[in-house]
Amino acid sequence: MVMPILCQTAFTVFRHIEPIIVLEQLASTLFDTALQVVVRDRCANATFPGRSKEDSQQKAMTDFFMTYNLIIRLVPILPSLLLARLSDRGWRKAPIVVPLSGYLLSRAALLLVLSLSLPLEVMFGAAVVFGLSGGYCSYWSGVMTLASLSSTASDRSKVLMRVELLYGAAGVVGSLASGHLFLLYSSTLGDGIILLIVSIVLYVLCLVLSTALLQVKQVSNKEPEDDGHLLSHASVDAPAADAPAVDAPAGKNMVNIVLLFAAAMLYNFAVGGAVEILGVFVMKAPLSWNTTQVGYGNAAGCMIFLTSFFGVIVFRRCFSDVMLILIGMVSFASGIFFMSFVKTTAMFYLARSLNLFALIPMPTIRSLLSQQVPASSYGTILTSLQLGLKFAGLAYIPAFTKIYQGTLDWFPGFVFTLSSIFTVLGMIPISIVGCRLPQRQQYVRIQGD
Repeated sequence: MVMPILCQTAFTVFRHIEPIIVLEQLASTLFDTALQVVVRDRCANATFPGRSKEDSQQKAMTDFFMTYNLIIRLVPILPSLLLARLSDRGWRKAPIVVPLSGYLLSRAALLLVLSLSLPLEVMFGAAVVFGLSGGYCSYWSGVMTLASLSSTASDRSKVLMRVELLYGAAGVVGSLASGHLFLLYSSTLGDGIILLIVSIVLYVLCLVLSTALLQVKQVSNKEPEDDGHLLSHASVDAPAADAPAVDAPAGKNMVNIVLLFAAAMLYNFAVGGAVEILGVFVMKAPLSWNTTQVGYGNAAGCMIFLTSFFGVIVFRRCFSDVMLILIGMVSFASGIFFMSFVKTTAMFYLARSLNLFALIPMPTIRSLLSQQVPASSYGTILTSLQLGLKFAGLAYIPAFTKIYQGTLDWFPGFVFTLSSIFTVLGMIPISIVGCRLPQRQQYVRIQGD
């Protein structure tokens, strides 16, 4: 009797999106550490005129990641739009299954590069394959779409942050293990081979679960009109569990949508630019991290997913969604500014500890956007946001890379100060949204009277 019950429970669990999120993030963190270390080792002997050996290695690494990440952000644009259209026409699993196939193929390419000693440039082709499958843009939009469909408007911020929690917890586990797994080898396998094999196996499991077991479930709201509303009274003025819903005029408020998009772009510009450099920054003196420390550093970044989730649970009882976003932006701005002056590993972790709530803004912005369009447009609006973030990446990747290369000699942390400035700029449109929403709700309540 016990075994059938356990099997039934496992079957029920695997029909949800959460196991796929966990397995995919475990696989991704293993791959990220492997790629970071492989690139460092392959660039160790790089030389550029007028630069020291360490600066030449830093330039070679940042040049590789700049090209690699630009491909990843540029190629998925059209495939993501096509998959979003399929999603809104009823093929909700397409934006998840297709990108996972690209994940699997591109990760297998690094295994070939490492095992067959192929040129590192092979990974540029792998990035193209990854992009043609829709990449992270389609995958994460698909995940957020399914999570939005399975939740009510009042609980959506909490549900989306729960997704981020699972994503972060899996990232912590994967990152902590990745540095140690990379160093495992046998008489026939070198460093990193076992790590990549484990990563590929996890991607295969993700693909099987998403194709054969994943269930699409939509929760209908009690107030049908809410799909076109700006926000409910609960999500702005009071805790969602205690406040009643407020009827608002149907339709889209394009001003608020544009403001939310602008805030998301600026914040993504700041975060993406800083993270783009951070992985290379820790490998140069005075930090000079080894493989295990790289994994631990990635785990510290993933811990922010957990602390941000608990921040939402605590703060949403007292603050509106707009205030949650501002709290997260302040957290990131302070931590990344401190990162500009990091000289030791202890200082690095202290700076990261200031970023406790840095991941609150993006899922909360997605929540606000999803509450301003009908359910049939969730896929389109979230994918449009994700594509907008991709276009921002086309700007910040080369910009931050060249600024970092140009300031290596006198202030390597200058890019982090710049990131902090852009975060403060991103707080402006969010503050305007915060001023508009209460006025809108007051107007609606007068109409109701």
